[in-house]
Amino acid sequence: MQPLTRDPLVVGLVAPADSVGGVATRFVIIGGGPAGNTAATHAARLGAQVTLIERDVIGGAAHLWDCIPSKTMIATGGAIAFTRRLAGMGLEQQAPEVDVDALTERIESIKMRLQRSTTNLLTSQGVTLIHGSAKLLSVNEVEVTTTDAAGVATITVLPADAVLIATGTRPRIPDWCHPDGERILVTRDCYPPKVFPESVTIVGSGVTGVEFVHMFSSFGAKVNLVVSRQQVLPGKDAEVAAVLEDDFLKRGVKLLKGARAIAIERVVDEAGVEEVVVRCDDGRVVRSSHAVLAIGSVPNTNGLGLESAGVETDASGYVVINRHCQSSVPTIYAAGDMSGKLPLSSVAAMQGRKVAEHVMGLQKVAHRHLDYDKAANAIFTEPEIADVGLAEADAFAVGRKIRVTKVPFSSTPKALINNDWRGFVKIVSDPATGVVLGGSIVGRHAAELISVIALAVTANLKVTDIVESLLVHPALAEALAEAAD
Repeated sequence: MQPLTRDPLVVGLVAPADSVGGVATRFVIIGGGPAGNTAATHAARLGAQVTLIERDVIGGAAHLWDCIPSKTMIATGGAIAFTRRLAGMGLEQQAPEVDVDALTERIESIKMRLQRSTTNLLTSQGVTLIHGSAKLLSVNEVEVTTTDAAGVATITVLPADAVLIATGTRPRIPDWCHPDGERILVTRDCYPPKVFPESVTIVGSGVTGVEFVHMFSSFGAKVNLVVSRQQVLPGKDAEVAAVLEDDFLKRGVKLLKGARAIAIERVVDEAGVEEVVVRCDDGRVVRSSHAVLAIGSVPNTNGLGLESAGVETDASGYVVINRHCQSSVPTIYAAGDMSGKLPLSSVAAMQGRKVAEHVMGLQKVAHRHLDYDKAANAIFTEPEIADVGLAEADAFAVGRKIRVTKVPFSSTPKALINNDWRGFVKIVSDPATGVVLGGSIVGRHAAELISVIALAVTANLKVTDIVESLLVHPALAEALAEAAD
């Protein structure tokens, strides 16, 4: 098995292998999220006979049941937060109220539209869709179980020349927590919750946890955040975390740093009021009306028959893959969250595309292997956080010489016009060559702005390439040119 490469290797054209015995390559995909549906459409265009099996929802459960609903609610919370800044823009401050039914309808409408568009795209490319569950019987056989309206199950065995496993993940639930969907919640119970909490304790200070802090605080809830370490977003730039924590404090968020939750339970106090108690390993106890568990995910590998096919998994249950997304069995691939790489839809979709090309033995153009170190990612807090490439702390940790330039949005005209100058742009570059190595952005529209730095990192552009670009004025992007100068 080939190890993942850190450096993008250019691979030339290879001869197509799009048939077996004169028959189109039979490509079976288990899972219809970003990885699965991208692989399906691309392979079908290349001439494969593609069958996609999905047990939950076309578009992916994590994508349509977690990512899209959470970002929809965050957008609504952001709109509420914006109204609180109206006074600074010469307008009378408003006090909007949340219409839970309307918000629920909006979320469902977006989910249905995306599901329908994905389904239409797949069928237009000739992909066969099966609603059911699947498992590997062997290297070249996939067992599919479907259930009709009467509850009668049918089992079909599909022959396969190649198989992609893209079944995603589900929220991790430890033994000491028993979510009930009412007061003790996992993330999927929150879009929206049945009742908006008056107070809520978020357990977990990673990406999902901090997004939920902003979402619930924007809706007016009193929020507690259990932080197992001494910094929110562990592993992220310390300056980024500092901006976020400062915003938390301004919102009245209570931070329990260095605390690890060990129990969550519903209790009734002496006055007969029901509440949720979160107990930490250092003895601290926090009480609220609700609690949300946001401590990561586990891969959906149970029942897939990986052992039957000889597919290797790591200690956490993720499929071990090489740079081509091949498992220990060359004809069986894994992509998306299931691969144990960056849990990003953009990464999953690109993995799916690369898998389709590799299955077909065809590269239409010279290409780069996936370099996960160059994937841009964003956190949809308020303000937004985004980064890409080499981080300042990581460079210092290995003793690498870098040039770091930073520009606050407070010096950017557009930020002042928007009445929101929180945050900064930071660019990391090579002091000898000027090549852009990475960067981070905290501020309004950071998720959009990071694309400029991501392109520079991927294309090995220099800081001068950004500086000499004629950008729009006034625009937040001007801060990028200033940071590169």
